[in-house]
Amino acid sequence: MKRALISVSDKTGLTDFAAGLVKAGYEIISTGGTRKALENAGISTISISDVTGFPEIMDGRVKTLHPNVHGALLCVRDNPDHVRQIEELGIQNIDLVCVNLYPFKETVQKPGVSHEEIIENIDIGGPSMLRSGSKNYRYIPVICDPADYDKVLEEINTLGETTLETRERLAAKVFRHTARYDTMIADYLTKKTGEQFPESMTITFDKVQDLRYGENPHQHAAFYKGMNPQYSLANAKQLHGKELSYNNIQDGNAAIEVLKDCQGHKAAVGLKHMNPCGVGIGETINEAWDKAYDSDPVSIFGGIVALNDEVDEELAEKLSKIFLEIIIAPKFSDAALEILTRKKNIRLLELDTTLEPNNTLKYTNVNDGLLVQDMDTHHVKVEDLTCPTDRKPTDEELEQLLFGWNIVKHVKSNAIVLVKDNQTIGVGAGQMNRVGAAKIAIEQAGEKAKGSVMASDAFFPMPDTVEEAAKAGVTAIIQPGGSIKDQLSIDECNKNGIAMVFTGVRHFKH
Repeated sequence: MKRALISVSDKTGLTDFAAGLVKAGYEIISTGGTRKALENAGISTISISDVTGFPEIMDGRVKTLHPNVHGALLCVRDNPDHVRQIEELGIQNIDLVCVNLYPFKETVQKPGVSHEEIIENIDIGGPSMLRSGSKNYRYIPVICDPADYDKVLEEINTLGETTLETRERLAAKVFRHTARYDTMIADYLTKKTGEQFPESMTITFDKVQDLRYGENPHQHAAFYKGMNPQYSLANAKQLHGKELSYNNIQDGNAAIEVLKDCQGHKAAVGLKHMNPCGVGIGETINEAWDKAYDSDPVSIFGGIVALNDEVDEELAEKLSKIFLEIIIAPKFSDAALEILTRKKNIRLLELDTTLEPNNTLKYTNVNDGLLVQDMDTHHVKVEDLTCPTDRKPTDEELEQLLFGWNIVKHVKSNAIVLVKDNQTIGVGAGQMNRVGAAKIAIEQAGEKAKGSVMASDAFFPMPDTVEEAAKAGVTAIIQPGGSIKDQLSIDECNKNGIAMVFTGVRHFKH
């Protein structure tokens, strides 16, 4: 009679699977809570202590770490010497392993959980059995996911055993499973010790969905989420529309990053190709949207909209008149949903905008490498600013300068943003020189540029950007400062009566 070793924390489908194995002629070896659940379901089991000849000790910390278990799992069954040794030692083969692990991730995420409880949920015996069995996958199927129970039972019932192809696939899944588990433990302990950039870095993500394609139709793609997504599209609830595409997710993520820097205001963000094309803040979300749309009604076509307040009927009517790919909001009223869902393909995503970003690091892949840095969460306050020009900004100008500064950090470098009356009126993004970005923003703003303020993500190496600002009627500028030629720009501002403030911080975004 074949033997199956079953020890699981996640008991989904457990009794049906075990009953199926018994029907197929397997004896069940089990431990602790798993054995109790099986016995309660009327399924006879063999205690792990009967296999090891040793009691479970230290509150169950030690129960399966024994040669009678691992010898049975690691024996190469067509190696005569291995077979002779287990026969001499009285070790009986184990022919199938079904194990999943202590809920470490769920434990870490529990409110108020103690360090001691977290440590107790580091599984030792489970990963050891999974790894031993999977190393010997030529002979032993190892199951760590209840989703594989039916496939395994089907093959056993049809063929008398699992196929080598299935065992190999299961082994690969097991090692991904244990690698993920160890990564979560390493991440927890590394953060606890305060190491930000350790000598090696392993990160883990869980698949959310396969995507139709990547940036282009000839590229394959999938969407994965991190271990604890909070303020993230991975945590959004899709209420309507076709599935998200690769570019949708990129743009949606960029949109909610801009939105997060508009805290304290009702805010609307229009975004296209990873750059904000219109941002507005107002007393109401409808006012904010009107400003965002008016910023650039051309570019928003086919774009992404992110809002930090409920979409009501009035706003839904406005949004429904434009072709949009995605609308992201914390809530949609019933009336708004009735209006917006008339459009078959628009994606409506519900996301709690009060959540805080959980990840403090930003990862960017390069060929065979990974760049890791702090997230750019720096916020400038009025008291952080210095003013080197003769004219100082008014209180109204200061308010608009800080608004522009919060937006320009999200625009691809070189970046220039013009704002006026709590809305962007011109955005110059991703240019190879700064004056080129300024000309684009000014051209987009048109007559609105008069009386506006300008934000630049990095310093002015030449006075040419200020010259363009002056010709357009810009009254105040915010920029990092720090160029060896700062005085040239200061002089140009003084010549034209422009107030300019330095932040001392730049916001490159490549």
